[in-house]
Amino acid sequence: MSDADFIPQNFLGLPRDTSTYEAARIVVLPIGFEMTTSYGAGTRGGPEAILAASRQVETYDAELDVDLVEAPIHTLDPMVPDFSSPGAMVERIRRVATRLLGDAKWVLGLGGEHTTTLGLVQAARARHGPLSILQIDAHADLRSTYEGTPFSHACAMRRCVEDGNRTVHVGIRNASREEVEFARREKLPIFWGRQCAAGDGWIEEAVAALAGPVYLTVDVDGLDPAIIRTTGTPEPGGLAWWTTIKLLEEIFRRHEVVGADVVELAAGGDPASDFAAAKLAAKIAALELYGKR
Repeated sequence: MSDADFIPQNFLGLPRDTSTYEAARIVVLPIGFEMTTSYGAGTRGGPEAILAASRQVETYDAELDVDLVEAPIHTLDPMVPDFSSPGAMVERIRRVATRLLGDAKWVLGLGGEHTTTLGLVQAARARHGPLSILQIDAHADLRSTYEGTPFSHACAMRRCVEDGNRTVHVGIRNASREEVEFARREKLPIFWGRQCAAGDGWIEEAVAALAGPVYLTVDVDGLDPAIIRTTGTPEPGGLAWWTTIKLLEEIFRRHEVVGADVVELAAGGDPASDFAAAKLAAKIAALELYGKR
């Protein structure tokens, strides 16, 4: 038997000999953690669904005119969830991501609920200093606490700001008064979904609001439900596909992006949603590797 007889069970189904950890520039980290979801469930299976769908994504990227078939991307085994508390899981993610960054790897996290972002951001900040975080999301996630915990998925960006980072929020369609007032006090830009739907002029302003090292977090409910339906807290009126791609292209072209994640896909038997999330993750990897050409 040879490797040609098998489909590698990794991100994009890449050949094993060219996707080793040692050779990789990007490592894909599946984090199937779900503990604080507050409406629909299923994000624990999100990484597995994205990985399975990714093996149906063409490795050729037409916009960049590159083929990822031999790209230096390694897929790690899924993290073991720590269900003792969401805070304990954040710390576990931070430790793992810190080791990966110490090996000079660029981490692409696959969630899991949005709480997972916090551990990845903490590791990136420790290595690169204060970050600008571009958040694509339907919700601001700036609550102080939610349903009894400060580590709820609804608090992820609040914790990031309190750790000394600056957040820029894109595609927001739902927020509490507490979150809006906090954003105003901290001068955190929010680009509301209705504004984003009126044209692409806001993209320049959003990209210009970023400074220094940038971390990208994509909650898939930031996209319109016509694109991704299976997510725990869907909201109508999200970002269109090509608008999202244009935003990502501009971010990677103009800034140093030091890490990214795609979170909140709920595994629910919808191949279209799984595929869209996988294609989005593939685009992020392609832009990191080749976006500044």
